[in-house]
Amino acid sequence: MDSIGFAPHDHTSCIQDGIAAVDAQCRAGGLQFTPVRRRVLEILLQEHRALGAYEILDRLREEGLGSQPPVAYRALDFLVKNGFAHKIERLNAFIACTHPGENHAPVFLICRACDAVAEAQREPTQGQLGQAARDAGFMIERAVIEAEGLCPKCQETPAA
Repeated sequence: MDSIGFAPHDHTSCIQDGIAAVDAQCRAGGLQFTPVRRRVLEILLQEHRALGAYEILDRLREEGLGSQPPVAYRALDFLVKNGFAHKIERLNAFIACTHPGENHAPVFLICRACDAVAEAQREPTQGQLGQAARDAGFMIERAVIEAEGLCPKCQETPAA
């Protein structure tokens, strides 16, 4: 299982690459990557933690891109529906996908101290979950797995 999110990296490149990948997929799929959708994705990519819709709306409002909740929710719905972002159920918040447009089964590692989120990949039909499904005669089509704990940085902090 590989993860992205807690390791140091070139964050500027991370943001640029994410936007470029989504832009290319939208063009190829005939999807409209509007300025508001693009900005919402940029906001999500700037953080490695999940953001609530109202946090995103506050930033859009400050930039003059919208002041009503439907503006943020419509952009988030588009991003999630097309695999460019994920909803973190535990936090009722959203995070940019680290593998936009790919068919994958993400596992979310959520730091309880700083709210950083890493996206890891895991095949849900493998391991104990897959075995339990097979034993029950169940076919897994989608699984959302969220684990809460401490990221490497917060493990080093005495107050965590």
